[in-house]
Amino acid sequence: MRLLVFGLIGLVALEAAAIGLDAAFPVDMGKARRSSPVALDRRGGWLRALPVEAGRWRIRADLDRTDPIFLRRLVAVEDARFWVHPGIDPLAVLRAGARAAATGRVRSGASTLSMQTARLLEPRPRTLAAKLIEMVRAAQLEAHLSKRQILALYLTLAPYGGNLEGVRAASLAYFGHEPETLTDGEQALLIALPQSPEARRPDRRPEAARRGRQAVLDKLVRARVLTESQAAEAQSEALPRRLGFPARAWHVAGELAANAPAGQASVVATLDGALQARLEPLAAETARAQGEQVSAAILVVEIRNRAVRAAVGSAGLQRPGGWVDMTRALRSPGSALKPFIYAFAFDDGVAAPDTQIDDAARRFGDYQPENFDHVFHGKVTAREALTYSLNVPAVATLEKIGADAFQARLEAGGARLVRPAGPAQDAGLALALGGEGITLRDVALLYAALGDGGVAKPLAWTEAEAARRPGQGGVRLMRADTAAQILDILREAPAPRGRAPSALTQRGPRMAFKTGTSYGFRDAVAAGVVGGYAVVVWTGRADGGARGGLTGRDAALPLLFDAADAIDAPVSAPRPIAPKAAPEGLRTLERAVSEGPRLIFPPDGAAVQVDALGPRSRGLVLAASGEGLRWYVDGRPLAADPLSGRVVWRPATAGFYRLVVVDEQGRKAAAKVRVRGG
Repeated sequence: MRLLVFGLIGLVALEAAAIGLDAAFPVDMGKARRSSPVALDRRGGWLRALPVEAGRWRIRADLDRTDPIFLRRLVAVEDARFWVHPGIDPLAVLRAGARAAATGRVRSGASTLSMQTARLLEPRPRTLAAKLIEMVRAAQLEAHLSKRQILALYLTLAPYGGNLEGVRAASLAYFGHEPETLTDGEQALLIALPQSPEARRPDRRPEAARRGRQAVLDKLVRARVLTESQAAEAQSEALPRRLGFPARAWHVAGELAANAPAGQASVVATLDGALQARLEPLAAETARAQGEQVSAAILVVEIRNRAVRAAVGSAGLQRPGGWVDMTRALRSPGSALKPFIYAFAFDDGVAAPDTQIDDAARRFGDYQPENFDHVFHGKVTAREALTYSLNVPAVATLEKIGADAFQARLEAGGARLVRPAGPAQDAGLALALGGEGITLRDVALLYAALGDGGVAKPLAWTEAEAARRPGQGGVRLMRADTAAQILDILREAPAPRGRAPSALTQRGPRMAFKTGTSYGFRDAVAAGVVGGYAVVVWTGRADGGARGGLTGRDAALPLLFDAADAIDAPVSAPRPIAPKAAPEGLRTLERAVSEGPRLIFPPDGAAVQVDALGPRSRGLVLAASGEGLRWYVDGRPLAADPLSGRVVWRPATAGFYRLVVVDEQGRKAAAKVRVRGG
């Protein structure tokens, strides 16, 4: 009994010592914290990630977005007992020791994935002392992290050559896609690279990369994970070249990635990558047409849940001021806030749409506004004054409701107005004509409120925020009938010459819109509500410089209509990614008849983008030469269309497929194809 008590005391003391040492000498997780999450669009498409120190691409692994077959094969090759050992594999240590004793030199290091992760966190020279420290650190990692967390940490820190760290960076740089689905050859290369990342770089040392890939494939065959024929097919895959990283929605995606919660691997933005891809060239083209120093910005907000579906921060990084996110910059809205002056007047019973207002020369204290065309129109209704953006009636109406009260109501809804630096303490009646600064984001917030019955809610930038937003309270800026009246008036404004937002007006009302021009033509703004969206655009110089004669109607309104058209435009599929070499059947123009059928489309190794999936999609028309051809997809036959005779394949899901075409003599041709959904 005494021995048992002493033994328990000793065990407790040993455990206490271990806990104390662990607390005194914790694993340095700084390198892991200096990794980047990826900002994804609403459908999971890569928008942007941020590099870390020295321009390294250390992208946080996301096991939920990583091919599970790859994960199983990685463990099978690197650490077969990973899921059961405590960080150190005693059997591997004994085996390595026995081999070293038999051969007189170290043949294997017995490093587990936990130990490799510890070495990646705290690199040390390859010595016996360093190996012992790695074992201790591996045990510490196992005590604090789950196995999945350790595996994710390894796949975040593992080197893949050059400035690439982490499987997501490597997969995107070498294969052009996330590691969600990987071919056998891609998997083998990604397993082989961390073992000798510089020596096996496929873009610089292709032969060494090919040998490394073959060594991994051989291990997978011995482990009965792959058949020899699968390994041979994988080894025949062309080696990749390094590609550039995507940078869609550069400003907002970078903002979301930089502000992601600690340890989060992916931030799913509300942005629609396809819409973003259509709008960015529009902004760039508009800016080029308006001058060398001009930039442009676009925001598209889905009113239902306030999800920001597109955010173009500038006309491109190569443009002057292109690095500045103009959706966040404080700029003058010009007349773009006039609808809210009249809305509050209607709400307060100060005016109605048909109330007559005198549009004549008038002084308000020391402020004397003029209309843009320097012409006064006499008696006009509030409806006419807003439709034609007359200045004196807007200022007169603002005087009735109070400039400070107007600003307070907008700010209560979440929009912030900032007055220029100076001695003035009140907002002033110049607020009616853009006398205070506001961001494009807040303009979008206000116009989304107009489209939502007068209720203002914050914009949603992530899908998690958007999922919580429908049905939430918000702040009521105006009555629902008032918002409807304002929208009806704004729909009466004349569209740009020869223009209508065709794609959105075929099944719904005309766009309700308002333009604004700031003093000195510095800012041209246009904002609209149509088809369940609020759209806001801006053009101008990022440095605030004046421009001659470019009004909101001339410089921003056409872009607003183009952006509205792009929202509902059909998805245009990118060109299919061609194989890196001609398929076997197309390497020569002539082909002997005895060689059997020739598969033309899709060729072996191709990645094909489709605009939709499932039985109702347009599908892919398969093509081959030969007589009496029969088609099979993953062993299942495809029937020809009885009218056209064509064979149309409609993949159910994105992923990898094996196509086989067989002629009347039983000869066949095959292709392995990757399908990417729209």
